[in-house]
Amino acid sequence: MVVFPALSMLVFILHFHNWSDFLHLHATYEPTPPQVVVPQLIAAANRWPLIHDPHVVGYLILPLIPACALGLYSLGRNHRPVLAALGLSLSITGGIYTGGDFGMWTAFRRGFGAVDPRYVDGAIASFAALTAPHGAFLLTTQLAKLLMLGLLLQIAALWGRPHLARWSILAAGCGCLLFLAFWDVDQVMLLGAGLMLIGFSAIRPQLARGAYVRPT
Repeated sequence: MVVFPALSMLVFILHFHNWSDFLHLHATYEPTPPQVVVPQLIAAANRWPLIHDPHVVGYLILPLIPACALGLYSLGRNHRPVLAALGLSLSITGGIYTGGDFGMWTAFRRGFGAVDPRYVDGAIASFAALTAPHGAFLLTTQLAKLLMLGLLLQIAALWGRPHLARWSILAAGCGCLLFLAFWDVDQVMLLGAGLMLIGFSAIRPQLARGAYVRPT
């Protein structure tokens, strides 16, 4: 529950190459034009380590999602069982689609890094078509949001549970809401992951103690 949001923060930090990138903030997601991205990927020719790609880091930490979701469920199942179970199912389902989202971007970036520079115009057209906000690309991106919706419901199931500070539940819940409201805005999602880290850090000790609350 702590490692997942902490590594998620690393994923977003790796999106910024310098302070000017971080300070270039928009209220909604504005993708870098394919005419800029594709020539850069082709020129780099995949000479940078795979692990330096934030999408690869996000892809590798996916197994932490069900562990985090099950931890939250173990705390909420006896307090609000229906809400906790619904949240768990959405978290696991959304985690699967999040894997598709990260895997898609990982394949795109490494694939275009292997393109011969002679075919840059065709590569730009291909990248623009593959990442256009419609069809399978849009479907995968939207379904990935189920992860944060599920975690939000699981966090809501903890409200009023004994031995849990309400500020920790609010912090984690606000983090999930920021993800949902500002999807793909890396600066805001970085803040959201930070709030989740703060909230989960305070919630996790209850899980470690094996605290059990019987339904009233």
